Amino acid sequence: MGCCSSASSAAQSSKREWKPLEDRSCTDVPWLLLFILFCIGMGFICGFSVATGAAARLVSGYDSYGNICGQKNAKLEAIPNSGMDHTHRKYVFFLDPCNLDLINRKIKSVALCVTACPRQELKTLSEVQKFAEMNGSALCSYNLKPSEYTTSSKASVLCPKLPVPASAPIPFFHRCAPVNISCYAKFAEALITFVSDNSVLHRLISGVMTSKEIILGLCLLSLVLSMILMVIIRYISRVLVWILTILVILGSLGGTGVLWWLYAKQRKFPKETVTPEQLQIAEDNLQALLIYAISATVFTVILFLIMLVMRKRVALTIALFHVAGKVFIHLPLLVFQPFWTFFALVLFWAYWIMTLLFLGTTGSAVQNDQGFVEFRVSGPLQYMWWYHVVGLIWISEFILACQQMTVAGAVVTYYFTRDKRNLPFTPILASVNRLIRYHLGTVAKGSFIITLVKIPRMILMYMHSQLKGKENACARCVLKSCICCLWCLEKCLNYLNQNAYTATAINSTNFCTSAKDAFVILVENALRVAAINTVGDFMLFLGKVLIVCSTGLAGIMLLNYQQDYTVWVLPLIIVCLFAFLVAHCFLSIYEMVVDVLFLCFAIDTKYNDGSPGREFYMDKVLMEFVENSRKAMKEAGKGGVADARELKPMVGGHEEVAGLQEFHFHFLSLSVFTDCTSLGEAVIICITQDVLLFLFVCLPITWMAEFLSQLRPPSVKVS
Repeated sequence: MGCCSSASSAAQSSKREWKPLEDRSCTDVPWLLLFILFCIGMGFICGFSVATGAAARLVSGYDSYGNICGQKNAKLEAIPNSGMDHTHRKYVFFLDPCNLDLINRKIKSVALCVTACPRQELKTLSEVQKFAEMNGSALCSYNLKPSEYTTSSKASVLCPKLPVPASAPIPFFHRCAPVNISCYAKFAEALITFVSDNSVLHRLISGVMTSKEIILGLCLLSLVLSMILMVIIRYISRVLVWILTILVILGSLGGTGVLWWLYAKQRKFPKETVTPEQLQIAEDNLQALLIYAISATVFTVILFLIMLVMRKRVALTIALFHVAGKVFIHLPLLVFQPFWTFFALVLFWAYWIMTLLFLGTTGSAVQNDQGFVEFRVSGPLQYMWWYHVVGLIWISEFILACQQMTVAGAVVTYYFTRDKRNLPFTPILASVNRLIRYHLGTVAKGSFIITLVKIPRMILMYMHSQLKGKENACARCVLKSCICCLWCLEKCLNYLNQNAYTATAINSTNFCTSAKDAFVILVENALRVAAINTVGDFMLFLGKVLIVCSTGLAGIMLLNYQQDYTVWVLPLIIVCLFAFLVAHCFLSIYEMVVDVLFLCFAIDTKYNDGSPGREFYMDKVLMEFVENSRKAMKEAGKGGVADARELKPMVGGHEEVAGLQEFHFHFLSLSVFTDCTSLGEAVIICITQDVLLFLFVCLPITWMAEFLSQLRPPSVKVS
């Protein structure tokens, strides 16, 4: 089960038949047992928090003296006002609900159990007294009678802060929450510390609330566009690459032009006929339009540079996209795979958040400095938070890895079935069955490796956020470099894991063996796989860009009608982020299919040569593409005098290296040009970071590509 293989196992690996096995075996069983034990630990945390009364405190709520609302309570030693009977007081009311302490994750206000929440705003103590007499709900401290609300000198301290905002109980959690948006604006104001002008934040949030119908409609539009694009990919994959390329060029140019046009139109708008509030909103919109227009221009230039470098390789993707389209035609349930994964993640996240809330109210009652009760966990159990956070990362990665293994198993079955009429009735369900019966340990091990990389990166990101503004430029650069390196390592391991799952789906080997075999195959076909994989992922990225641009353009046109009373910034950002997430969820499945097809194609060309008994498994369209590519290379003088039936790499090594050098040169030039627009010391820091990125990332990638081009294996003869 370990990563180190013996000589005999290496010999068996070299003789292994790369095709789906009917007789499968369980893989990485110890890791499955470890994952089960870890999940039992997660269940113990939830059970412990429920058993110690945290569930009742979370759902029913408790006051500042440790009394749970809606029930009789036992007296706590040395704590006044504890042990009260709150059978008829079922709701938690905060005297100052908008006074938030985000660092300690709590409301800095006295909490009381009350009979009813004030549905209307109470402006004076007389109204508070009248509310208590009419509804039997005392909103002041337990030590103060309703008749003393207007006469006692302590009423200003023991009664709620005036005016008392209108509130309503939160469903299932029995807390009185203010319904006024201003309180939520203050909450967001505490979260967003970089906003120096509080009025700006209030206008942003009011813009979101005013445009909520438009935001919801645009989110549904992005979902519809993503599903339409998936259908288009299935049936017009041959021309999809060119369609996407043309649409993205037109869309980026059109979107940039529309933004500059709206900016110019807004700038010429007369300012004498508007109120000061509308003038401030117009200035905010004008500044936002300028930022959007500049960002769109820079994005368009970068996009054009990338497409200029990769223009010679666009044709390489057409045949593979056609085969991927056939996969979706034969396996239509693949389209719904994101829904099941998202549903599983939502269920787990809901459980995780609920347990996290339980942990926030578990423990023993302790009196704080203000004399109020807090519940804290002491001893080794106080580290359950860290265990719970690790569980969030590992189990989330496990669910995503299960999706990758399911897709890989279904696509592998499709690729290595010569007669597609002999496919299983539901290859997706058959792949899920194999995953559950044999390969859950492999998925647990692969997801744990990703977790080991994610945790240090998250710790460094937390340190960076906590030290923001306190560290010098050198420390900031080192922290960002470490975060970037860990992010790159995580992406590389994700790609290797996905190919390891494909190898496991083919040969039913454990994770380390599968990762080694897949890595050898990828290295031997590095240029061939890199060329197709890069262009394929780039085309899918263009699809995501198309959906985001279409949704964003529709949002600009719709929000343009509300420019007099709505700030555009936050609604448009929310819509574009949601559109990208939806497009990513759908197109990531297509990306997985393409990556699995790449590995299957590389295996097919290595272990088969087209001779009797060693026929290719690949689709006829892919074979035609290989043959056409070889002929084109020969006509261009790159094929030499080799045999006419020899399989050549689809992109020459020197051509690939030259393309990388060209792209890196354009990237460095654009980065330095962009840095020069910065001010003060930021210019030197930004240019230094870009030069370091070029020297330690871009150049090593080019050298590695050139080295791999020299190690390209000999061509395969087709008899």
